[in-house]
Parts: sequence; structure tokens; C-alpha cells
Amino acid sequence: MAQSLSFFVSTSHSPDFTHSYTKPFLQNPNRLFSLTKPPKQSPLILSASTDNGSGFTAVTPEYETANGTSPVAVLADSSSIIEVDAVTEAELKENGFRSTRRTKVVCTIGPVTSGFEELEALAVGGMNVARINMCHGTREWHKSVIEKVRRLNEEKGYAVAVMMDTEGSEIHMGDLGGAPSVKAEDGEVWTFSVRAYESLRPERAITVNYDGFAEDVKVGDELLVDGGMVRFEVIEKIGPDVKCLCTDPGLLLPRANLTFWRDGSLVRERNAMLPTISSKDWLDIDFGIAEGVDFIAVSFVKSAEVINHLKSYIKARSRDGDIAVVAKIESVDSLRNLEEIIQASDGAMVARGDLGAQIPLEQVPLAQQRIVETCRQLNKPVIVASQLLESMIEYPTPTRAEVADVSEAVRQRADALMLSGESAMGQFPDKALTVLRSVSLRIEKWWREEKRREVMDLPDIASSLSDSISEEICNSAAKMANNLEVDALFVYTKNGEMASLLSRNRPNCPIFAFTEDVSVRRRLNLQWGLIPFRLGFSDDMESNLNKTFALLKARGMIKSGDLVIAVSDMLQSIQVMNVP
Repeated sequence: MAQSLSFFVSTSHSPDFTHSYTKPFLQNPNRLFSLTKPPKQSPLILSASTDNGSGFTAVTPEYETANGTSPVAVLADSSSIIEVDAVTEAELKENGFRSTRRTKVVCTIGPVTSGFEELEALAVGGMNVARINMCHGTREWHKSVIEKVRRLNEEKGYAVAVMMDTEGSEIHMGDLGGAPSVKAEDGEVWTFSVRAYESLRPERAITVNYDGFAEDVKVGDELLVDGGMVRFEVIEKIGPDVKCLCTDPGLLLPRANLTFWRDGSLVRERNAMLPTISSKDWLDIDFGIAEGVDFIAVSFVKSAEVINHLKSYIKARSRDGDIAVVAKIESVDSLRNLEEIIQASDGAMVARGDLGAQIPLEQVPLAQQRIVETCRQLNKPVIVASQLLESMIEYPTPTRAEVADVSEAVRQRADALMLSGESAMGQFPDKALTVLRSVSLRIEKWWREEKRREVMDLPDIASSLSDSISEEICNSAAKMANNLEVDALFVYTKNGEMASLLSRNRPNCPIFAFTEDVSVRRRLNLQWGLIPFRLGFSDDMESNLNKTFALLKARGMIKSGDLVIAVSDMLQSIQVMNVP
């Protein structure tokens, strides 16, 4: 017997008709549709008023009685509050739906952006996720940043998520004696040592965290710092010390990653026995769980087993068990096991700096495209990171090549772009954020104006009939949104899954994602095209739409006549209608 799904499509252009489509889900893939005409229904008219901006009064419905009067039923509900950040609200009011930026931005928080005012400036500029890097700073410092982000959300209505990035157990330098950076000049000889200096660090000396470093390295090896930002040649070994000649000058940053090449090939044996998650990482993960971060990014992931182990650990220790795990793809092993790693993860990061130190530089663009496409196919958000606007650490404007690089990531339809040193320690963090925002908006607008069509084949990913129904609904809704040129997609979601499926389709219109859960709202802020709202709703789709229209119209974020498509993961429904 066929299992069918019914959904309603109504428009204000023909208020007397409601089209009911029935779609059987059969083993036979043929799609059947039927059209029926239910009894006449009066159109629903909504209005709303504000009370000093603190709440809303919904007025509904207005209809004619037998004597021609129009009574008004007032549904005052103090709990009917919709949460959206002020920047999105202002953008929608001033420029309309099509102006919204679809590509999200992750900002690494560092010394220059850790204050409350600086964090607010980033949020105003478009920051969606604040990243804290456990390679730098103390847990107390990171805790203060998390508290400020949470305060910003509570006081200003933002949904900025927090991502904690683990250090990983790959080989890296020490902290440079507390200095924020040190310049290595061409021809200088530096000492890399496994010793822990008891007194002041000698000039041009750097500690290395790997005890077997001096034994494994050979004279003639090439040492790459931070993915090749600085290069050295090993010229002498003296006990625990290794003398290295600077061949490519540059800026040395605390705890920068180190890789070694010998005879043109990456030396990987040195790192093979190091665990993906170190003992320090586990302590940092406990800290992140206790602080309720939204994402944990795992460095140097080699296999899906590591991700599964971490997710089980989080589930056992977290209050809600809803911290998302992001796999950083930055090694040869990550690429080798890419599909299984992404499938096990809740998202991925293209960490191009370290990845470029392990594969030839000319292969990095192809690797980036492969990772972005794989994440899209498997419905996992993907972040393109590392050196997007590296020059803006020191200069107020980017290079044209950097702008082209950012444009390509946007054209690949990555979910998010990430600033690292540009926002953590750069001189112009706000300007760097402005560049990402403006480039994203321009490329996205070009995509729509040129009516570019998706060439990516999105495979079915559902594992059950219920999931298949949700997937079909979202695929159909996105296609209808493009064909009908609707103003927005509305999705009412408990766990964010249907919002994610809509985002996967990359529709031309923005996606308004309504959820009751604060943490779900923050996590959705990482995904392409989603504008997350917090709103209390029920299983009654009509009631949800009425409330939403009233609240958004009261805020001036939508207007009568706007065409929207609404879907829900509670009833697995889809509706097309004009805002009354």
C-alpha cells in the first residue's frame, strides 16, 4: 500500500482555492499528483503592533459577518517573541530579501579582538562564528572570550556561535618566550631544540614539542614553518639542538606547525606515532564541553575512528550532547580517508595552510574543490580557511590575488570563510571582515543575475523513509523557490535537519530558519544561506505561519504580497503562499 504525503499550496491571488497535492512514495519512482478543491475558506489577514520594542500583539483574523461588520479577534501572547540580530533586521528592512549574504564568516579571536566592544564590532560587521584557538592563550582567557560572546548574544540578540579549535599533536614550535611574533631574516641561523630553557630563551632559539626531533632530522632536510610561510635548511645537529639556516624569511608565530621535507618528499614517519588528540587536547575538550561551545574543530584528523570516538565522549559528558564536531582536513591522511571522515563529522574545515605543507602547492586548489564538493554532497557544512587575506595582517587593503581567492571559494559555494591571523592579531580586523562580506555579496549577486545553474549532482543521503520524505520536500521546495522566484523560504525545525537540507540545495532566495532551541539557532549560523531565528511554535503549521507573519511584519522585515514557501520537520509539510 502506498504511503502518501499531502501538502497545501495557497496564494492570495486565488484565495478561494487551496491546491492539495498528494505525492506517493513508492518503490516505483514515478511521481503522481492530484488536484482537489476543498470548501471555500476566508483569507487570513494579520497585523501586529509593538509595545516599545519589547513584545508584540497579533491581531487575527478579520472577516465579514452576516451583517457586514468586521470584528477583530485579538490574540495577545507575551511569549510571542521572535529573536533575530539587529544587523540582519536592518539589512532586510533597507535592502530586501535579495541583499542578504549567504556565505558565512568565521573570525578567529585574538588579542586585538577579545574585548567586548571589539567582539561587538565583529558581530556588527557580519561575524557568524567566533573561533578560539587553543594553541594560544590560557583557558581563563578563552573562558572570558566565551562569556563575552554569550553576553553579546543575550544583550544584543545575536546568534554568534563559538568554535573551539584543538591544538592537535603534530610537531609545532613553542611560545617564543611570550613574544607575539619574531621575524626570521634571510641567511640567519636559528636553533631548534627539544630542551626546555630554564632561563630566558636565547636569541634566535625555538623550542620544539616533539622529543624525537633531533634524532629523526637529517642535515639537508628542509623545515617549513606554518605551511611554508618561513623556510629553513638543516645545516648541523648538536645533541638536542638542530641548527637551521633561514632560506625564505618571514614572520614566526607562537606554536606554529612544523613540517619537514627530504629529497622533495614530505617526511611523514616522524608524526606517524603521534595521536590525533593529545592529552592537552582532551583537557581542552573537557573545558569546551563545560563551557558549552557550539563546535569543536579537531586538528590533523587521520580517520573517522577519531571523530566517532570524540562524538561518543562528548555525548557521555555533555549536558545536551549537541556539540558539533568539525574535522580539519590538513594532512595527506585526511585526504586519503576524506569521505569517511566527512561522513562521520558534523562539518569540515579546509585548513589550506598546513595542507599546503603536506602536498604540492599546485594541488591545494583541487583538494579544496574536492573537499567542498564532498561536504555539499554529504550535507555537511564546510569552512574554507587559512591565508584568505594574509596581507591584511599588516596592510589595510588586500591584494587582488587574495580577492580572487576569496571569490573562488564563494563561487564554489562553500558554507563559510574563515579569518585567522587577520582577525586575531592583525592591524585591520574590521576591514578584513568587510572585504569578505563585500566580496561574498558581489559574487553571490553575480551568480543570481547570470542565472547560473547548479552542475553538482546531489545524491540521496537519507537512511530511512522519514528522512527520504524530508529530503524530497526540501529538494522540491528549493527547486520551486527558484522557478517561482519566491522572496524567501521559511523552515520550522526542531533540530535543524530540514534547514540544513534546504541549505544544501543553495536556493537563490534566503532561508529563514525558525527554531525553539538556542543552541540549534547558533549552530545553524554556520550554514550557507540560513538566517536563524528563535521562535516558539507548535505542530500547527497554520498557527506558526500566522504568528511568524505577524511578528515579522511588525518588525518591518517582510511585507504584504511577499511570496514565501514554508516547510516544517514536525509535520513534513510544504506550503506556498503570499504574505497577507
